Amino acid sequence: MVFGMALTGCNGKEDKKTGKSSTETKKAGSKDVKLSIWTGEEDKDYLATVTQKFIDENKSEANITIEWSPMVEGECRDNLLGDVLNAPDLYTTTDGDIQSIAAGGAASPVTNPDEIRANNLEAAVDSLTINDTIYGYPITADNGYFLYYNKKYLSEKDIQSLDKILETAAKNKKKFAMNWSSGWYLYSFYGQTGLKVGLNEDGVTNFCDWNSKENSITGVDVANALMKIGKNPGFSNTEDWIKGFKNGSVIACVSGIWDESTLQSILGKNFGAAKLPTYTCAGEQIQMACYFGYKMIGVNPYSDHLEWAHKLANFISNEENQKLRFELRGQGPSNINAAESDEVKQDAAIQAVIAQSEFSEPQRLGVNFWDAATELGNILSTGKIQEKSIQAQLDKTVKKITASTVE
Repeated sequence: MVFGMALTGCNGKEDKKTGKSSTETKKAGSKDVKLSIWTGEEDKDYLATVTQKFIDENKSEANITIEWSPMVEGECRDNLLGDVLNAPDLYTTTDGDIQSIAAGGAASPVTNPDEIRANNLEAAVDSLTINDTIYGYPITADNGYFLYYNKKYLSEKDIQSLDKILETAAKNKKKFAMNWSSGWYLYSFYGQTGLKVGLNEDGVTNFCDWNSKENSITGVDVANALMKIGKNPGFSNTEDWIKGFKNGSVIACVSGIWDESTLQSILGKNFGAAKLPTYTCAGEQIQMACYFGYKMIGVNPYSDHLEWAHKLANFISNEENQKLRFELRGQGPSNINAAESDEVKQDAAIQAVIAQSEFSEPQRLGVNFWDAATELGNILSTGKIQEKSIQAQLDKTVKKITASTVE
């Protein structure tokens, strides 16, 4: 179990024995309520403000202590299911993991489903719903990717076409940067082609037809298109686009909300964000897609203070605190009223991810997808096919993606 290091946070005092940070208030005659929560390190300051407000608003009812420990959201599921009895009362995770977490008995259904549905975007609530039961409190609606670009080189017309972006980058001895070593991004070229990959009903294994010979756009068609992009002098298969924007070698990249503030500070008045462009495949212009998801606060059903855990989760996810999350973290709200605020509507990156969400689907993938997709992305970026033909390479990749997880 990955628990906290010796950190100060949540505007509280450090426990000399555990090294975990906590916030607490004492009031004579009130019961003691101790809650623990996992979130990403980047949420520390935001959570400090929110939890202190929660404590202050409820001090007449209880002496509340809230203990925070850092947890990478992508590692939450495995650590939670590895020892749920000793896991925290609350945790932050993504909609892509909630099915496994709920199946593992580590998610307590929300206590106010009608209120959650009324106050949040329908797609956000649906992403956390399994068999008509909502298993988490939605807090963001922005977990996707889109195009960042330098307006000095690219116009609003230019960014509609990846061909034009690559042409402009090459002409200026610059790069369009994208990480093909991640299946999360590689999916972008498949999502609108009719080729599919996803999770089977067993919740563990995958289906995939990225090697299809029957689809109107075949697997080989997409592979050929990607190899052509990979050979373009204006393309770079990398995840270090921040460095590229800083040194001027990169003029466009595919990333998400998390890079907004950094790229704004680098590009200044030349900062631009938009939905992804189209790319050429089999003689057609295909809109690039994305995986799109939502973040949530989950509640451990084994909490010693289950009612209070739900109260805190609901508080963190309310309209006021989602607005605060946007102000402090720049994250797009799932709360309908918060999402309709003028500040959110004026945020270029959030508007870009909203525009891109029209060409998206939720990420529902088994573990065998990731390594196989990484291998395929790296192969296509270099054009160095390992098998006797492109089709044979794709067949090999699909076999790995769809393989059984039982040894």
